Amino acid sequence: MSQFTQAIVRLPGSNYADGLTRVDLGVPSMARVMAQHERYCSVLRDCGLELTVLQADPRYPDGTFVEDTAVLLPDAAMITRPGADSRQGEVIAIDGALRTHYSSFERIEAPGTLDGGDICEADRHVFIGLSHRTNEEGAAQLAHWLREHGYTSSTVDIRGMDSILHLKSGIAWLGDHRLLVIEELADHPAFAGIEQVVVEPDEMYAANAIRVNDHVLVAKGYPKLQAQLEALGYDCVALDMSEYAKMDGGLSCLSLRF
Repeated sequence: MSQFTQAIVRLPGSNYADGLTRVDLGVPSMARVMAQHERYCSVLRDCGLELTVLQADPRYPDGTFVEDTAVLLPDAAMITRPGADSRQGEVIAIDGALRTHYSSFERIEAPGTLDGGDICEADRHVFIGLSHRTNEEGAAQLAHWLREHGYTSSTVDIRGMDSILHLKSGIAWLGDHRLLVIEELADHPAFAGIEQVVVEPDEMYAANAIRVNDHVLVAKGYPKLQAQLEALGYDCVALDMSEYAKMDGGLSCLSLRF
């Protein structure tokens, strides 16, 4: 896998709990929200990444979930058009932050919508989730852009699934031609020929893991999956994500890594 050297994160705002969520896991504790975010940033630095930390913007309570605002290749950036109207303004700050690192930019244009949480890069192939946030037009625009940069892609339709919001809520690329995947997606033809690590249903939330250089970041509290990954030779770092799970968020959502 490519080695990451940079990441963009955004601090949670005081109105973080006013963001969008489909789950009912209780009201987030802002003290724990901030502590968990600080720990997340610390681990990214320990993995060798230099962080750009954006300030919170009270207009966008979901703004800490920066992954949804861009899709990044080593030499080009795609600014997305998030599927929730309330989130579309989040891309402005991300565009500005990326200008320091990228000179090649494209944008998803209306009527296309696309959330970065639906995009899973697997080396030179990209899985594009069709969801309630990413529509077919947005997926087609991204696929065209990827082809121009030498990448292949395939779509995975999750619109009929109630268990996950974004594609990467249910899969994670581990490198080594290996995919972490929930049972509900394990038989999808897009993943044929790829070695799979199947997440058991009672640990489904842990499918949103991220490979960051020599480490795999996993959600704390899912010992069976962590044991599976460690048995395969991965160096796992477990992070408490309780307050982000309450807002339908996960590990991948909190950073743009490049």
